[in-house]
Amino acid sequence: MINSEKTVRSTCPYCGVGCQIDLQIKDQKIFRVDAPFGVAPNFGRLCTKGRFGVDYVHHPSRLTTPLIRKDFGINPRKAIGLEGFREASWDEALDLAAKKFAEIVEKNGGDAIGTFCSAKATNEDNYLFQKFVRGVLGTNNVDHCARLCHAASVAGLQIAIGSSAMSNSIAEMKDLDVFIIVGSNTSETHPVISTFMREAIVKNGAKLIVVDPRQIEMTQFATHWLRQKPGTDVVVFQAMAQVIIEEKLYDKEFIRERVEGFDDYAASIKESTPEWAEEISGAPAEDIRAAARLYANAERAAIYWGMGISQSVHGTDNALSLANLALLSGNLGRAGTGLNPLRGQNNVQGCSDSGGLPDVFPGYQSVTDPEIKAKFELDWGVPLNPEAGLTTMEMVDAAEKGVIQGYYVMGENPMMSEPDLRHARHVMEELDFVLVQDIFMNETAEYADIILPATSFAEKDGTFTNSDRRVQLIRDAVPAPGSARDDWQIVAELAQRVEAKLGREKSAGFEFDSPSTIWDEMARLTPEFQGITHARIVKEDGVHWPCPTPDHPGTPILFADTFPSGKGKLTPLNYRPSQELPDDDYPLLLSTGRVLYHWHGGTMTRRSKLDDIYPDPTVEVHPKDAKPLNIHAGDWIKVRSRRGEITVKALITKRSRPGMVFIPMHFAEAAANELTLDARDPQAKIPDYKVAAVVIEPMHL
Repeated sequence: MINSEKTVRSTCPYCGVGCQIDLQIKDQKIFRVDAPFGVAPNFGRLCTKGRFGVDYVHHPSRLTTPLIRKDFGINPRKAIGLEGFREASWDEALDLAAKKFAEIVEKNGGDAIGTFCSAKATNEDNYLFQKFVRGVLGTNNVDHCARLCHAASVAGLQIAIGSSAMSNSIAEMKDLDVFIIVGSNTSETHPVISTFMREAIVKNGAKLIVVDPRQIEMTQFATHWLRQKPGTDVVVFQAMAQVIIEEKLYDKEFIRERVEGFDDYAASIKESTPEWAEEISGAPAEDIRAAARLYANAERAAIYWGMGISQSVHGTDNALSLANLALLSGNLGRAGTGLNPLRGQNNVQGCSDSGGLPDVFPGYQSVTDPEIKAKFELDWGVPLNPEAGLTTMEMVDAAEKGVIQGYYVMGENPMMSEPDLRHARHVMEELDFVLVQDIFMNETAEYADIILPATSFAEKDGTFTNSDRRVQLIRDAVPAPGSARDDWQIVAELAQRVEAKLGREKSAGFEFDSPSTIWDEMARLTPEFQGITHARIVKEDGVHWPCPTPDHPGTPILFADTFPSGKGKLTPLNYRPSQELPDDDYPLLLSTGRVLYHWHGGTMTRRSKLDDIYPDPTVEVHPKDAKPLNIHAGDWIKVRSRRGEITVKALITKRSRPGMVFIPMHFAEAAANELTLDARDPQAKIPDYKVAAVVIEPMHL
């Protein structure tokens, strides 16, 4: 082994902050992670996941060679471990996968295939993936985990202002005047962002409003904490808007020049008083009034939110209620203002930007617009499907009906992320063919017919786009394990083989020699990216889109002069109760989320040293709910819903309010989504992970 040391600059593979990191390499292994000072967006700061959680890259369970199910085509599909697969060459695995996809396309059309691209893969990986799906398979059935985290934020912001991206940059946070955090346990889910927020409070006297049913750490820094009942966010924000209008605190000039629908909206919330909101939400009326006055009177005020807002049957309405507040107060288009959804995964913004959605090409260009479709057809040289594809959950519905017969899953884990996992497993068992491409064996791969080993972020080049639209590089730092290949290389090879199986004379074009050339093709077709290249990113340490020309500086702050929709739209809203509330049989309300030491489905952090710190699945129970059942801290208890049950360790804490329990989403052995229900927001089609009815039972009975 060569005894050598080097430092490789890259981007953290965890949350959407996009922290810049220096990977310290010795003997072809990562032995330490540092943060470069003076470099955006983290300016030398790192959280525990970024600093100590990347050792998963070298975990012995990494996939290293293609695998084919031993009973492929013989027995009905059931979940199996690695022992149920045999090793195969790349030629055999890719040939067999291409043959199966070609058979499905020839017999039933491309719409009989559902595909999942990845918020953990690069922009280049995802661009090529959606190009394969659209240009070779002939379907727009492509989606990813954004559907399960911020789809409602996207839908709401598109209605209100015509753009769904975070409007302001992370660098502005240290200079905030007033800001609202809602649906985000920021110090655990986006720890580096929380440090900038706390700096603004401690050093500059900024005021914080927290709206959250749990006593998260940021409540310690809050001027006002509105502790609403889960599922009543719209009520609280409607009441704040009512105060702003009733007391004439709104920005008259901003509304006159940049907002429409004011009169209708004002009339619609006349009765939405803080007293009305207190009765429904439990948040005190005078606290709601005080928060409304503080936000509206600020020179600069911003709103930040996470999945506590979006993962709801009324997630779109939640996002619209926040947009209404910003439009009323004129807090858009300037530094320290804005509507800022905090993205959960490292490249969930970039995956969406790159076309990983069923209704848009890269850059959110509609697949149903004839002119846009013609542009891509001309460039790719193939006809394209004119109909929008199915969302993640719609693909599950279609698979249950037999309309979808095959899945291609790149770097996602729907068997952990989908609600009502018992139902999801049944659907997966009925598919004719499943291809999974990943770095580890996971709960979805256990249902695969073929598994293809991919490289991690530390073993390839490419770009991620963080929450504030900053495009940044990752770099090849260590060798890939075994014969694992980059995702884009796998997709390109598979695409060419499927084209050959289908007897296509024309190719959509998959002969690339590097990720930078893939980016160049995507940028050529996407106006917002046309001024960005890999070389420019190296020179400037990242570029914010939109950046339409090479001499454009990039756009850290959106909407300075106008909105993509022209004028912003105030939207009247009606409160609707959540679909499943506690009753006599299931008396507690369940909410799910993340903890500091783990990340999403746990595939990465639970293969790192962080798992030693937080090794067990837990449930937060209020002492008032634990005492009658004789449940104590550390007891293993059952949590049961109408859909399933899990066994978890009790944390007795007042962090969650009485009548509410909280379960982290990271533990496959006690998957929270065994309990959640498949109730969806009607516009965004996102499931509700934040409100379900459960009962807890001590194991000692």
